[in-house]
Amino acid sequence: MIHYELRCSRGHDFDGWFRDSAAFDEQAKRGLLQCPVCGDGSVSRALMAPALAKPRSENPPEPVPAPPPAAPAPPPPQARMAVNAAELPDQVRAALQRMRAEVEQNCDYVGPAFPEEARRIHRGASERRGIYGEATNEEAEALAEDGIKVARIPWVPRADG
Repeated sequence: MIHYELRCSRGHDFDGWFRDSAAFDEQAKRGLLQCPVCGDGSVSRALMAPALAKPRSENPPEPVPAPPPAAPAPPPPQARMAVNAAELPDQVRAALQRMRAEVEQNCDYVGPAFPEEARRIHRGASERRGIYGEATNEEAEALAEDGIKVARIPWVPRADG
């Protein structure tokens, strides 16, 4: 999956996840992209800043004190990131339903084997492709610690369901 920062013609910025750059181009061409804020269908990739290493200086800046730790969030009741779709604005719910449809159409469902399959793909032992499935918070954190990029998206009920 590839992450793009997107912008509508009215200037709203938002994120988009795609199987590859061709998937973004195809969805944009077919008019399937829509701003989750205003519903504008004129969406393009926003300019993204590359990650650059900062040069070392002779006088390093003074360290900034860390903010006090936040209270830990309660663990989600399910492994999948579920949301109460009824509480979402219509445009946000519609955008999440379109995202779910794209994921289901363009990625392989691997169920609870997601962490293992993500590692196999990362190592080159499995075909490189988009996958989705279930992972606990601990499994997702372990994947991130291993340098494997994963993303959780709110999984709302299908638009046709």
